[in-house]
Amino acid sequence: NGAFKKLDTNIKNGMDNLRGNHFFRADDYIQYLPAITYLTFGSIGIKSKHSFKERVVVEATAYLTMTAFTNIGKYSFKEKRPDSNARNSFPSGHTATVFTGAELMREEYGLGMGIGAYSVAVGVAFLRLYNGRHWLNDVIAGAGVGILSARIGYWMLPLYKRWFKWDSPCSDIMVISYNPAEHSFSINLAYTF
Repeated sequence: NGAFKKLDTNIKNGMDNLRGNHFFRADDYIQYLPAITYLTFGSIGIKSKHSFKERVVVEATAYLTMTAFTNIGKYSFKEKRPDSNARNSFPSGHTATVFTGAELMREEYGLGMGIGAYSVAVGVAFLRLYNGRHWLNDVIAGAGVGILSARIGYWMLPLYKRWFKWDSPCSDIMVISYNPAEHSFSINLAYTF
């Protein structure tokens, strides 16, 4: 679409003028903030709709779906990035990641937390444009992929409950640990039925 391509180019040129040589790469890290808070807020006393186990499964489903949709798009459309010759611009993976987390937060913790998470998501989308890494249509598509992926995670939850008989009596323990020597996290699950 010629009109949208012109809009993409105008936004890129405007961001180039605004930025100059001052890049702000916080988007590489902030994109994960809603995903982390989605899992941890229920554990620190903030009321959540689902158990920790259910949140882990919903988040895993959402992010696996988002990864699949994003990579299919990147390798099918081969859109050139505005700042390089790499042909993996569409859709924006950073934007899809952060919008997946934002929609999970909104669904699990309500509108107030959702507004905060969506503010972070919009900030990351803006930084993808500001840093010259994506076109406008890339971040719009990334946001759509992220929101849809989160919805799929929640749509699958009732099926998982039925398939794995989560309503039957059983015991499970999940422990998240951090290894400072290797700078890594691990999740350990013990399930007895």
